[in-house]
Amino acid sequence: MKIALAILAVLLVLGLLLGSSFVGRRNQMAVKRETVSSAWAQVDVVLQRRADLIPNLVETVKGFAAQEQAVFGDIAKARSALLNASTPGDKIAANQRLDSALGRLLVVVENYPQLKSNENFLRLQDELAGTENRIAVERRRYNETLQDYNTYLSLFPNNLVAGMSGFARNDAYFKTDEGARQAPKVNFDKQKTPAPGQVPAPAPANP
Repeated sequence: MKIALAILAVLLVLGLLLGSSFVGRRNQMAVKRETVSSAWAQVDVVLQRRADLIPNLVETVKGFAAQEQAVFGDIAKARSALLNASTPGDKIAANQRLDSALGRLLVVVENYPQLKSNENFLRLQDELAGTENRIAVERRRYNETLQDYNTYLSLFPNNLVAGMSGFARNDAYFKTDEGARQAPKVNFDKQKTPAPGQVPAPAPANP
């Protein structure tokens, strides 16, 4: 009888320990998932900020380059896709398309020197640049938070707890091409390539 009671007591203690560990790990997963949601909310705010700036920027460029309708159309479609996206994955994909469209707009701007000296354009460009920097910061923070969540879920015995509690891995990482955020470098000082055997002309000396 005493042995049976001892065994029962040991099983009860083990059950309490396992139950406590299960609840603790599950609660930690819930906390990490909420942290991911919070980090994404910050990304969403800066993406919306950029989407709000784009119409004014496009209208300013149209005043100098009204014939660039293809570029303006691509930006409008990409912006609409971003605003209508409902999930982080869809918004990330739409943002990548918007990055590409804005890159083409910067090429257009390089062809209109008078536009680059326009006060309204310069103000909008500065605001957009500040927003782009904020996007980069929040995007990195979101990716780090998401990686922490996924890593925690993959560890044993967390993976067992996650399976029983309905927590799933989230692979909606922000994988924007960094090059898409940089203004294209257009070189207007092109020199002719010398013919084979020809010695290139020396550069003019400074006065």
